[in-house]
Amino acid sequence: MNAPVCDQVRLTEIFLSLQGESTSVGLPTVFVRLTGCPLRCQYCDTAYAFQGGTMTPLAQVLARVDDYGVRHVTLTGGEPLAQPGALPLLAALCDAGFAVSLETSGALDVSSVDKRVRKILDIKTPGSGEVARNLWSNLQYLNAVDEIKFVLCDRQDYDWARLKCDELGLWQQQREILFSPSAGELDATQLAGWILADRLPVRLQLQLHKILWGDEPGR
Repeated sequence: MNAPVCDQVRLTEIFLSLQGESTSVGLPTVFVRLTGCPLRCQYCDTAYAFQGGTMTPLAQVLARVDDYGVRHVTLTGGEPLAQPGALPLLAALCDAGFAVSLETSGALDVSSVDKRVRKILDIKTPGSGEVARNLWSNLQYLNAVDEIKFVLCDRQDYDWARLKCDELGLWQQQREILFSPSAGELDATQLAGWILADRLPVRLQLQLHKILWGDEPGR
């Protein structure tokens, strides 16, 4: 017997902003933030999405996204894949013609994510406090358009991420690899210097939304 299709999600917020991360940085984007996350990264800036939220039918989510009149949509959290409704929501957004991306911790299985979705897979470093939660089998389900993100807290995290990329052969996969400094923990200029010194084929990622609006929710 097939499992029933989940037709609703627990929603924290929907808002229009500029994409602050990934290779789509700067593009007007509708963010759909789902509630809940099984991880507790020490640098998390969206802890307000851990609880609460409102159960919302997928059709209503799509209608609200459509009202903003922009093409790009990002499903985020919390950890969106912790909700069974996330997968049908992603597919429905793609069916509606949106350019859809998914921000996921990499701790939950991505094998069933619609292949039209661009996955931004956040590999947790030791500094996050959740390195043991990385589900390494997820790497085999990444497509050419997907991206891998490392949020780095210090030099130890940088060295760990560099060695992981070597160990897993990520350099050879012609995929975008993002190195992002944890806000308030690692200076972006220092990280830039390390990347240049080691000639790493990675993209330094600064969080544009934080530069523009700080930690203001819904921006």
